Parts: sequence; C-alpha cells; structure tokens
Amino acid sequence: MATTQHSIEELRNFFEEKIKLTEFKNQPVQLYEPIQYIMELGGKRVRPVCTLAAAELFGADTEIAINQAIAVEVFHNFTLVHDDIMDEAPLRRGHATVHKKWDENTGILSGDAMMILAYQYLSKNTDSKFHSLFSNFNKTAIEVCEGQQLDMDFEIKPTVSLDDYLGMIELKTAVLLGESLRIGAIMAGASENDANLMYDFGKNFGIAFQLQDDILDLFGDPEKFGKQVGGDVLACKKTYLFAKAYSISNETQRQELVDLYNSTSIDGSKKIEQVKTVFNALDIRNRAKADMNTFYVNAGIALNSISADDSRKKILKDFAESLMVREL
Repeated sequence: MATTQHSIEELRNFFEEKIKLTEFKNQPVQLYEPIQYIMELGGKRVRPVCTLAAAELFGADTEIAINQAIAVEVFHNFTLVHDDIMDEAPLRRGHATVHKKWDENTGILSGDAMMILAYQYLSKNTDSKFHSLFSNFNKTAIEVCEGQQLDMDFEIKPTVSLDDYLGMIELKTAVLLGESLRIGAIMAGASENDANLMYDFGKNFGIAFQLQDDILDLFGDPEKFGKQVGGDVLACKKTYLFAKAYSISNETQRQELVDLYNSTSIDGSKKIEQVKTVFNALDIRNRAKADMNTFYVNAGIALNSISADDSRKKILKDFAESLMVREL
C-alpha cells in the first residue's frame, strides 16, 4: 500500500526534528563538539529531503530512509568543513566556520570523523541493500573529492574549457544530489533502473541549478539573489559564463577575457562592467540559459521515465520547478 506523500516543507520539518534528536556528542569533546555545531547550523537540507522524497515516491514510509538521509547530510557537511579550510572561509551560514571557531587541526579531524559517521548511518537497517548503497556511495564520495580538486586547479589556470567546467560541477555538486535521490529509491525497494533514473534526474538538475547560479551571479538582482552581483568575477572565478564565452570568442575577445579575469589592478565595478560588455557582445546570458534549460529538460525526462504514477512524481517535479524560477 502506497504511503501518503508529504510536501517538501513537511519533509524538511520531519528531518529537522530527527536531526535535533541525533546527538553527535561523545568523548573527547574537542572532536565531537564541532560536529554538533556544524550540524545545528541548519541550511536548506536539500539532499536529505530529496532522499526522503524519493523513498515516498516509491511508496515507502520516510522512517525507512531517515538514517540514510542523515548520512547524506553528515557527509555534505563534512565536505563543507574541509572546503572552508581550503577556501580560508571565515563564515558558514552566517556563523564562524569550524576552523575559525576552533582551529584548522580540529576542523580536519572532526571532518574526518563526520565522514566515518556518515558511513555508519548509511549502513543502518539496510539488510540486502547494503552492497548497492555502499558501492554507489563510495563512487560518489570519491567523485566529490575529485570535483573539489578540479575546482582548486581551476583557480590557478588562466583558462577553463566548457567540458572541463561541466565535468567539475558534475563531480563537485551534482553527483551528491543524484546519489541522495538514488539512496531513497534503493531504501524504498525501487528497481535498479528506476533508482538510476532518480540519480540521473538529480545529477542533471544539479548541473542546471549550478548554471543558473552562475548566471545570477553576474546578471541577477542582488536583492532577490541575496549576493553581491559579480562576486565570481571579482574573485577571478572562472564559471560557466567564462568557459562559454571563451569557447565561442575570437582571439581578441579571448585575450581580453583572460586579461580581465586575471587582473588585480582594475577597479572592481569597472572590471564587472568590462566583463559584462564582452559577455553581452557574445550573448552569453541567453546562451547559458539555453544550456541550463537543456540539463533541466534532461532531468525531467529522467523523472518522467520512472515507472511510478505521475501523481507521485509531482512533489519532486514541483520542488525542482520551485528552485528554477529565480529571475534570469
């Protein structure tokens, strides 16, 4: 008998209640207190909510996948703790990052412990599903690390190709979203084909969402986007906009882009405007939107191909739409 499906907000509230009851407190305090701290900072909880929503899509109760949803969120936050150290970031979700509140060694060790805890939660109440969950999660975990390394490599490269950039965001961001959905499907007893389609849905949607983020960084309304416009340009971060422009520009435009992005002497606002001028001449905003929509459509095709009633897919379909309606 198929269970009643809950809204994304209901699933998020359900997960928040569960994570509050999940105490990451133990001895020594210096190891576990930072874990409790980062897990209590909240966030959108997109990945664990997707795990729970995927389980419900295939007719299972959310309880069946709650430990795996916790595993996904612990793993995600482990990557944030280590990313913040590498980026020397002072703030995370408006609060001091773990390595700033404590120190770098604590951040490294507590992060390591979080990765192990993620596997402990992943393996709870899995029975015959363990091998499938473990092998898929292992693949995703190493891919996330590969994506982070590529992202760091790109910081010192003068140019980044379109394929390289897409490969990086697929690994760093999209595969974990896809895996979050596949885990929920596996826990609900979905077929291997349907579980993989859930993964494809999440991966393609994750890429589309990142491309949208790249577009909004330069072309979005700062009040609606919640970030400084042109922040990526000021940080010399070569996003999809740069890679797309570089791939279709002539030699003069390419050199201008490289010079602009790698310059540290041009005034910030002037730098943003000059980069925008090059992008506008190449119609990069609309080209990037078209590419973004291709990945979004591919996500929809994967979701539509799943062997479940369309009515049960609506929660995830609406959720994806709600995340893709920011003004471009």
